[in-house]
Amino acid sequence: MTRPDRRQIMAAVLAFGTLLVLPGGARAAQPFASRRISVTTQGTGPDVVLIPGLGSAPSIWEGAIAATPGYRYHLVQMKGFAGTGAEGNATGPVVTPVAEEIARYIAMMGLKRPTVIGHSMGGTLAMMLAIRHTASIGKLMVVDMLPSGAGMVGGTASGMGAFAQQLGGYFSNTKGGRQMFRQLMGMFGPDAADNDPDVMAAALQDLAKIDLGPELGKIAAPMTVVYATPADATQRAATVQRFASAYAGAKTVRLKAIGPSGHMIMFDQPTRFAQEMQAFLRG
Repeated sequence: MTRPDRRQIMAAVLAFGTLLVLPGGARAAQPFASRRISVTTQGTGPDVVLIPGLGSAPSIWEGAIAATPGYRYHLVQMKGFAGTGAEGNATGPVVTPVAEEIARYIAMMGLKRPTVIGHSMGGTLAMMLAIRHTASIGKLMVVDMLPSGAGMVGGTASGMGAFAQQLGGYFSNTKGGRQMFRQLMGMFGPDAADNDPDVMAAALQDLAKIDLGPELGKIAAPMTVVYATPADATQRAATVQRFASAYAGAKTVRLKAIGPSGHMIMFDQPTRFAQEMQAFLRG
C-alpha cells in the first residue's frame, strides 16, 4: 500500500467534522436506543437538532447554545467517537445509516418538524435528512460544508473515492497510520484523540463518495448555509464562487460567508457565528 501524502491526510481530516455531543441536559420523554448514535437534550422550547462534524471536541456547540437560550437542543453523538464504543458503526457504511437513525429519533420522539443544524459532516447528514425525509424537517442550517464532501478538499466524489479508501486502510490497518491518526485528532483536543480510527476511516470513505448536488432541488425546507472564508482576498472570492456554484440547484438557500475563519467557525468567529445562529433560529 502506498503511504498517503501527509498534506493530503491533513486536508482530508481537517475538511470534515466529528460527531460529538455536549453532556447533560433534560431527559428524553421516552427511551431511544440505537447502536449508531446517542442523543441528549438540553434546555426547553422549540426543538433544534444539532449534528456536529468530524474531528471536533464535545464543546463545539457550547458557546452558541449559551448565547441562544429558549430552545430544546437535541445533541447527537455518533458512536465510535469521544471514547464511545463503535457498536453498529464498527463495520460497513456509516454516514447513510447514521442519517436514518437520526430520522428515526425524530420520529420516535414525536418531534414536529424540528430545526436541524449540522457542521461539516453534520451538514451532510442534515441535507440528507431534508432530502429523504422532507416532511419531517422544519428548516436547516449547514455550517461550512459543500453538497459534495470531496469538494471540501478540491476533489470530486468519483476522484476522491480511491484516495479515501487508501487513507482509511492506512489509518485502520497500519501501526504508523494509527499513530498519525491519534496525533492528528489531538489537534482538536483530548477527547478527539479517542475517536475510533475504523469509524473515522469509514466516515471519510463515505463522505468522499457522497455528492448531494443533484438532489438539492428536493429540499423544500428553508436552508441557510454559513461558510468560512479566508483572509486572502483572492482565496475569499474563489470560496464565495465555489459555494454559490455548489448550491445553485437549491431552491430555498441563503448563503452567508463568515471570515476570516477556518473550518471551525464557531471557534474562530464565536460571536458572529452565534449571531448567525440566533438570526436563523428566530427568523
